[in-house]
Amino acid sequence: MHLIVGLGNPGPEYSQTRHNVGFLVVDELVRRGLDRTKARTLKPDTFMNLSGTAVAAALRQSNMTAKDVIVAYDDADLAFGDIRVRTEGGSAGHNGIKSLIEHLGTPEFTRVRVGIGRPENPNVPLEDWVLGKWSGDEQEKMSKIVERAADEIEKML
Repeated sequence: MHLIVGLGNPGPEYSQTRHNVGFLVVDELVRRGLDRTKARTLKPDTFMNLSGTAVAAALRQSNMTAKDVIVAYDDADLAFGDIRVRTEGGSAGHNGIKSLIEHLGTPEFTRVRVGIGRPENPNVPLEDWVLGKWSGDEQEKMSKIVERAADEIEKML
């Protein structure tokens, strides 16, 4: 059994932002009819920076451990559309991942990193970039990118 976590922020004002790509991946898995005997899904409503509290609580209510967690999230250090899978590591400055490491007490969980790139304009703060909405060009490509990320998770199950 796995716990598949999509990182993002709750509420309609965040729904189409770069920071919510993890929620989109979980939504795609649910849309596909994810086998509930193999995995459960979670979209924490604690906001990104406190995601670890929700994930730790979900693990306490199950027979799963951190090694059973698969987390999908945005990564500004990857080019837009790139997808990388890692089985452990640091946070690389991502506050949602920092929170998971802190609350789970270990970095040993699987990460599905979805590249959102960085702003072309170096004067745009990263926080504004990740909380910004997809550009028209990005929006057109998102469904395929989310599908590829969901494919990667399904392979792990």
